[in-house]
Amino acid sequence: FVHLYNDPRVISGQATCSLELLEQVGKLDAVVAPIGGGGMVSGTCLALSNVAPETKIYAAEPKNADDAFRSFKAGHIIADDAPVTVADGLKVPLKDLTWHFVSSHVEDILLASEQEIVDAMKLIWQRMKIVMEPSSAVPLATILKNKNTFAGKRVGVIITGGNVDMNKLPWMKS
Repeated sequence: FVHLYNDPRVISGQATCSLELLEQVGKLDAVVAPIGGGGMVSGTCLALSNVAPETKIYAAEPKNADDAFRSFKAGHIIADDAPVTVADGLKVPLKDLTWHFVSSHVEDILLASEQEIVDAMKLIWQRMKIVMEPSSAVPLATILKNKNTFAGKRVGVIITGGNVDMNKLPWMKS
């Protein structure tokens, strides 16, 4: 059995995303990755702690599903039973292995509101023509919200996931 995200093999696979990012753009001051269960951000931690330990790692989470944020602040895993967010790919909880990476290597966990997530998703769709799901927009939403943290810095943004129903885009009226 291979767990969806709380497995060393999955985390190692997720690490290749950050390695590819560094290979393409070079040295970065920070990387912002989405966090739900923590697989992607754990892979980011695994890669960067080994090849670019000076790069700060930030996790980005929906405010309406902020169990990782609350866990990070409390110093232990806090479960969220039924989060409701447009970023449904980030509604899964942290587990023991992913918590280890998050608590050891993440600089901070930043939150984005539902509207900030939708606005960031729309911006990426309009400006970059990238089809992506709301969960993928959370890192950009947190960067836009925390401009002072990232001003003047080279920041990598992990945008993953294209699972979106074209008939249910969050900015379209039903």
